[in-house]
Amino acid sequence: MTDPQNIRWIQPTNVPVRAVVPVPGSKSITNRLLLLAALARGTSRISGILHSDDTDAFAQALADLGFRLSLNGGGGKCIIQGSGGKIPAQTAHVWCGSAGTAARFLAAAVAAGRGSYVLDATPQMRRRPMTPLIDALTSQGASIRTPPDVDALLAIETQGLTGGLLTLGGTQVSSQYLSALLMAAPMAKTPLEIRTAVPVSRPYVDMTCGLMAQFGVEVDQEGYERFRIPAPTTYQSGDHVIEPDASTASYFFAAAAVTGGTVTVNHLSRCRSLQGDVRFLDILERMGCNVASDDQSVTVTGPPSLNGITVDMSQISDTVMTLACIAPYAHSPTTIENIGHIRVKESDRINALANGLSRMGVGFDETPDSLTIQPSTPKGAVIDSFEDHRIAMAFAITGLVTPGVGIQGADCVDKTCPNFFDLLQLLY
Repeated sequence: MTDPQNIRWIQPTNVPVRAVVPVPGSKSITNRLLLLAALARGTSRISGILHSDDTDAFAQALADLGFRLSLNGGGGKCIIQGSGGKIPAQTAHVWCGSAGTAARFLAAAVAAGRGSYVLDATPQMRRRPMTPLIDALTSQGASIRTPPDVDALLAIETQGLTGGLLTLGGTQVSSQYLSALLMAAPMAKTPLEIRTAVPVSRPYVDMTCGLMAQFGVEVDQEGYERFRIPAPTTYQSGDHVIEPDASTASYFFAAAAVTGGTVTVNHLSRCRSLQGDVRFLDILERMGCNVASDDQSVTVTGPPSLNGITVDMSQISDTVMTLACIAPYAHSPTTIENIGHIRVKESDRINALANGLSRMGVGFDETPDSLTIQPSTPKGAVIDSFEDHRIAMAFAITGLVTPGVGIQGADCVDKTCPNFFDLLQLLY
């Protein structure tokens, strides 16, 4: 339910939830597959495509770059005629929206092409860091600037990536920077070796390398410090099915946990998933949940009472918000460690969580890199989403067990799960 102030009020439930939730496809896999298929030789057919603001922006950006694709958003299918490793348009102005994957992946991809390109984005995306990726692409011969006279994110002029040795530096190297360079690397003039250190979100790098292999390009990898990619070479087309989004599934699994109910997500495999966020299931088990899974589904059943835990979430930080919002209902404190990098996501997510928890009367201790949440009896409150889809969806779960929770700016869920609140209704 919404009101004229753009507050969506969450209906509490007095009974444990029982539902099978058809979670839509993974955003991270969708956008990687769209790019890899576009760069491949031949026609690729992809099913299970997520239809959301981020993925729609990515698909439209590819079309604006001259790639040929037919997207059936409602049916979740896409047919892409690959370009054989070239950017079809030599000049283009593309819109990345608020999608970090679009801005970063496409910046590297067009830098590997030949021409002049302008990438535009929302103010929210422009606030997010890009410098380490820009420096890396500049070292490969691209000219990149933020035009003072044009309302744009980046202007890129390029004659392709030179290849050779590339050092991706910075105090906090985003996995998206590395994924962007990895996927663009086969277009380089000579083999590319990337040296870097990726302390966080490594499962997304694994996802990228795994999907590149499915398109016929193997990355020679030593830990997360050295990556060698053959070039010039071309991806090969194929047919692909996208699995449900594990980050989105975490909210519904959390609903089972906090109500003592049961939620099943089909077509998601705990063992075979490409997504690191399936590890959130390990956290729920530590909190006392029962997790049953096979190659075709995952079912979570919540306990009578949740345990508090201490956990390093540096590798699965997109589920920090989910854990933080069920932690107050545990019978002991929960400490979430090594998450300082989430301060530069769609919002300062530690601050946004602290703001929401404070409004609900929950005790917590915040540091630059961690959050400790005390057992509490949360009270109803209007939660500021900070235009961050993960803040909105996570706090919506608190409204299942705490009356009077409203999410301000709830429309931001359109970024990754436009039908989130419809899916939430399946829990009642």
